Amino acid sequence: MFINNFDPVAFQVFSLEIRWYSLAYIIGILLGWFHCKKILINNNKLFKLFDDLITYLIIGIILGGRMGYILFYNLEYYLNNLPEIIMIWNGGMSFHGGLLGVILATIIFSKKHKINTYIFLDLIALAAPIGLFFGRIANFINSELYGRETDIWWSVKFVTIDNVSRHPSQIYEAIFEGLILFYLLNYLSKKRHYKKPGLISLTFIIFYSIFRFGIEFFREPDPQIGYLLYELTMGQIISFVFFSLGIFFYLLKKNEN
Repeated sequence: MFINNFDPVAFQVFSLEIRWYSLAYIIGILLGWFHCKKILINNNKLFKLFDDLITYLIIGIILGGRMGYILFYNLEYYLNNLPEIIMIWNGGMSFHGGLLGVILATIIFSKKHKINTYIFLDLIALAAPIGLFFGRIANFINSELYGRETDIWWSVKFVTIDNVSRHPSQIYEAIFEGLILFYLLNYLSKKRHYKKPGLISLTFIIFYSIFRFGIEFFREPDPQIGYLLYELTMGQIISFVFFSLGIFFYLLKKNEN
């Protein structure tokens, strides 16, 4: 068993606190940018435009992630505490909201530059698991999105939460949504039948949804929501919706002439 008593603050510069959560976003974006620019992109036009796209993506991630969390998970609380909406350094981001924000930002950017949106979405999908990995590690350090009670030998006690041994569900997600998804997508991207724009990004949505749905069985549901339809969590229900949409658009895209 592991005792988690990490300080969510990585370091402090005078009165400014630099938190692991913020560093995770910065490192994930920088490494994703590097992966795309140095390894994936071999088209001069895309290479030049990608730096500009990053700004759109950052805005999409932050606005979409925050609004998704508020709308999907904690609307009543934020309606009663409006100033806290902007306090993203305290946590409270939704992956699915961030995904919608990224898709919308990419559509706007692609239409502006008259480029197939799926080309950029595929690049983003190949790099996104890097950010997911670091984000889940930050969740673990912050003792948030923790797992359900268990007596397995690798269980973790989050001392700032309670004295219960729990699944390190954040680490499960870092492994599956981060490492495994990264290698899977980058392996498939080299296959000839995955060269059609859109198949990689839709495969990302499908497999992320599968991994997230499964791991949610080991993760404590959000206390303000609890269990919903058929004892499923909000994360599972949203993942099922995204999985269904991913399958639908994947088959549609694959059968295009």
